[in-house]
Amino acid sequence: MVGWKAIYILWLREMKRFARAPSRVAGAVAMPLLFLAFLATGFSKVSFVPGVDYSTFIVPGIIGMSLLLSSTMAGMSVLWDRQFGFLKEIMVAPVRRVFIALGRIAGGATIALLQGLGILLVSVLFGFKLTGLLGVAEAVALMLLVSMSFISVGLIIASLMRDIQGFGFIVNFLVFPLFFLSGAVFPLSNLPSFVQPICFADPLTYGVDGLRAALVGSSVFPLWLDAGVLACVAGALVLLAAFFFEKSPSV
Repeated sequence: MVGWKAIYILWLREMKRFARAPSRVAGAVAMPLLFLAFLATGFSKVSFVPGVDYSTFIVPGIIGMSLLLSSTMAGMSVLWDRQFGFLKEIMVAPVRRVFIALGRIAGGATIALLQGLGILLVSVLFGFKLTGLLGVAEAVALMLLVSMSFISVGLIIASLMRDIQGFGFIVNFLVFPLFFLSGAVFPLSNLPSFVQPICFADPLTYGVDGLRAALVGSSVFPLWLDAGVLACVAGALVLLAAFFFEKSPSV
């Protein structure tokens, strides 16, 4: 019972921090929206999928980008909390560290999900057509799995280091290859054959493909396969994040 209460309190803290920082909200949404605007405009006459224009094709990829950026950077809050002493205070609380990690993952996943839904809403206002309420529900579930996966990655990295600048460098080094190898901006079939196995090892590939299946009705893999792979990856990464956080120093 104490563990679940700790998860809720840490989740609530993340929600309040997010609500009190409108610049953070604007910054998190602005970059994906710029990508969406410029790519959709620049490639307006390109169609990678028969019957699907590029502006429709790119929306799930941009949502995936928003989730990736927001989720991986969530680990930064751990380093800030360690630097200012808050992490030490919660580490000495009579609750297992695994619940502290889960609380951070829950808060970060909720924030990333809200940002992904914000991108989807703006896309709809600019003409993106939804396949139906079932597709939106499926997309929300996939967004949650993607967020949990990459928040766990950010938490693992943050648990292994103390340097905030170093964390930013490593995250940036990971984010853009993961994004461009996921099929977010072009089909994987356009890549050389020797690169495609690397793409299939990228969890974001299944997130973007699943979002296209749910929101556009066109995908490389069946929706159940995308969801199954993401669920397995998210579960494994959450366990790893809890393990590394349990072993990490509080100061």
